Amino acid sequence: MGANLKEVRDRISSVKSTQQITKAMKMVSAAKLRRATDAIVQMRPYANKLNDMLKNILSNIEGGANTTFGQERVVESAAVVVVTSNRGLAGAFNTNVIKSAVATIEERFSKQRAAGKLTIICIGKKGYEYFKKRYTDCTIVNDYVEIFSDLSFDNIAQVSQMLMDGFEAKEYDAVTVSYSRFKNAGMQFAETHQFLPVEKLETSGGSKHRADYIFEPSKIEIVEQLIPKSLKTQLFKGIRDSFASEHGARMTAMHKATDNATELRDQLKLTYNKARQAAITNEILEI
Repeated sequence: MGANLKEVRDRISSVKSTQQITKAMKMVSAAKLRRATDAIVQMRPYANKLNDMLKNILSNIEGGANTTFGQERVVESAAVVVVTSNRGLAGAFNTNVIKSAVATIEERFSKQRAAGKLTIICIGKKGYEYFKKRYTDCTIVNDYVEIFSDLSFDNIAQVSQMLMDGFEAKEYDAVTVSYSRFKNAGMQFAETHQFLPVEKLETSGGSKHRADYIFEPSKIEIVEQLIPKSLKTQLFKGIRDSFASEHGARMTAMHKATDNATELRDQLKLTYNKARQAAITNEILEI
């Protein structure tokens, strides 16, 4: 009986230690989440408006699809950007983003993968670890896995520029980005969007949704300058979204883990008290 009591005491101590760790991680994630939420909430309206304006302009240009980054062509080679985190303990955050990327590969780029012309660009270690083991027939790029250590616009713009250069050089005929869109601490949505070529605005019922802009200089010159800026902003927004989603998911996961540890600790205490009471009763009976 003494050995059993010691084992329960050790388990209670272990659960308490785990509870302290998960509670601390929850508080750290909550603090980081506030900053990340402020950043994405402030940026999202600008990024969305810029993207809408770009699509609108492309939709109004005759032959607009022939602009450098709006040109649609036969997809012989493709690139998939996967934005995950560097650490785990964030619930299903990384799994959902990876599932979204895998679904895109299977649905859109299976032929390119079979031909050995699919490149997977990993932002975050978790995505790199997954695809390096399972997608040995693809080119896995890990140059940007540490980008979250310095999450600045200039650093992320380097990734966008690399993708644009690759598209111009016809290394990639299509580029998609898989990331997690942040809604709140308890809700994040894994999504995959087309990055290149730039999609035009799809309208129904004619041109009633298209804005009428006055251009100076010409439309083409503006688009050639606007597209790179918009693409860099869109990727920055996506990575910022994922950063906020990661901390929201981790905060929620650690909150649940703390609650579970509290419940388990209480159950173990009850078990310990019952066992101790039984041991005392047996000693009294022996006497």
